[in-house]
Amino acid sequence: MFIAMNRFRIALGSEEIFEELWRRRDSYLEEVPGFRTFQLLKGPADEEAVLYASHTVWESQEAFSAWTESEHFRKAHAQARAPQGTYLGHPQFEGFEVVL
Repeated sequence: MFIAMNRFRIALGSEEIFEELWRRRDSYLEEVPGFRTFQLLKGPADEEAVLYASHTVWESQEAFSAWTESEHFRKAHAQARAPQGTYLGHPQFEGFEVVL
């Protein structure tokens, strides 16, 4: 299995906007071969931002990579964008091969 995570620093006060965008977005993940589960995680806050992470589980790294090159990926990422200032920096990707 493979776990793909993107970490987002979201400006304080923009949490509801960010969460609502994710609630309403059609990810098309259920239609993608090799997809297992998705969670949007909310983490700690500091003086300027709240940490969020998108967390997906895949049958393999190859299945995840195939999704990133698919029409489903393009459609999911072409949807409504957050207002300027919501994101403090670019998302940080982390990929993990499941060992145990």
